Amino acid sequence: MYRPKTILIFMNYVFLKKKYTVTVVAEKLEALPQLSMKPRRILKGHQGKVLCMEWARDKRHLVSSSQDGKVIVWDAFTTNREHSITMPTTWVMACSYAPSGTMVACGGLDNKCCVYMLNQEEDLSSKKRAVAMHTSYVSCCTFTNSDQQILTGSGDSTCALWDVESGQLLQSFHGHDADVMSLDLSPSEACHTFVSGGCDKQALVWDMRNGQCVQSFEGHQSDINAIRFFPSGDAFATASDDATVSLNLWPLPNMC
Repeated sequence: MYRPKTILIFMNYVFLKKKYTVTVVAEKLEALPQLSMKPRRILKGHQGKVLCMEWARDKRHLVSSSQDGKVIVWDAFTTNREHSITMPTTWVMACSYAPSGTMVACGGLDNKCCVYMLNQEEDLSSKKRAVAMHTSYVSCCTFTNSDQQILTGSGDSTCALWDVESGQLLQSFHGHDADVMSLDLSPSEACHTFVSGGCDKQALVWDMRNGQCVQSFEGHQSDINAIRFFPSGDAFATASDDATVSLNLWPLPNMC
């Protein structure tokens, strides 16, 4: 039976030692206007489930990865496929656009995270560079605030920080008891923080500088499949398989 993914939000609201409830915080927010949404573009090209996608910072291009073993770079304005990369394995579960827009990263069941330089050549495989190797599938990846480093999460229950140029492991993060399914970098460039969620029902906050887990959050009854920071960086949301919605206020450690 289908069970919708749920949202669990952790927030950091501590002001002058006053107790802020969810209701008080919500009262300070403006009501959302009624939205009228309809599809503007449909990007067709994959032959299997699309498992991941990410926008480039130019707000025009995006990269997607699929169960069909392909990674496609799109021009979302024209719907053109600018690049199509065939991976050596199906189930390409992760993809990410570099901040500069000159490369993309992807990973999946081959346990690797590879980077491809984007240029006008038809065959990008010659520009392929393997930068990460886990002992199980790569479930998620994201560049840091530069093209030089990339974060990965894996079915081996770890996250890792890698140097893109050399492929050197810079830092490993051990704390999950099951597959890591998603991670997200703090939106503040001054912070050294990221969050991860996994099949152990936990969301963990990490210090990238020393590999330490500085905060853990529990509340879901099943796998956490996705995790994203609030734009301000003082909250994050998780999506799970447990068919519940829960809102929690937590003080996140100050690491900025």
